[in-house]
Order: sequence, then structure tokens, then C-alpha cells
Amino acid sequence: MIDKIYGLSGMKNLRVLSLGRNYIKAISGLEGVSDTLEELWISYNLIEKLKGISVLKKLKVLYMSNNLVKDWVEFNRLADLPMLEDLLFAGNPLVESMEESIWRTEASKRLLPLKKLDGETVIREDADSQNQQGAGQADK
Repeated sequence: MIDKIYGLSGMKNLRVLSLGRNYIKAISGLEGVSDTLEELWISYNLIEKLKGISVLKKLKVLYMSNNLVKDWVEFNRLADLPMLEDLLFAGNPLVESMEESIWRTEASKRLLPLKKLDGETVIREDADSQNQQGAGQADK
């Protein structure tokens, strides 16, 4: 079992890294693949803090369900990932502490590039569609 991420500096072309079901406690040691890594699969670990994730500017997919993230301060670090579009975060204490609809609304507000959250498409209502709906109702 792996408890720490290290030894990736020689993997300059790595695009997908799967480290699920280990004993990893921190997201660190990823600097060597920060320019290429697009997918990080790190579910079922012991991660509480997301410090260190911000180096992954090309990350599009992050599967980190069933870890130990419990507060929005840590979750908000994911906003530093400008290309993140697919996030699996179910099973973390933060998610389990609220209703699913509240979780989905809050998470998608904080991560604007997100297209998929916990396996489901993120649906956003933009201001134009809300205005059109309101105008249509006024005409009736």
C-alpha cells in the first residue's frame, strides 16, 4: 500500500495516474507531472487536505470519492484547477453532511468549469434563461 506520492519527476508524459485504495494522506509530490497530468484517480484514501492540488493546472478529471475532506475551505482549493470538468467527490464527510441537492448546487457554484459531478451532468441555469422564463410568465 502506498502512503505517500513520490518518484514522478521522470514521468514527463504521464496523463492518467491511478492511486485509489491506498493510505495516501496528502496530495503532494505531483509537481513532476503538473504540466501533463489530466486525470487523477485517488478515491478510497485518507486525504483530508487538498493543499498541493493547485499545481495540476491541466487536470480535467479528479476522482477522489471516499476520502476524509470535511470542509469547504479545503474543497475551495479545487477552484485553482482551471480545466477541471469531471469531479467524483461522494463519500467525503463534506458531502455526507448535507442534502444532495444542496451539495450539488454549492459545489457547481464554486467550480464553474465543472461539467460532471459525482457521475451526473451539472446543469446550470444562466441569467438569460431565467429572464426569458420570467418574461414568459408575465405575459400569461
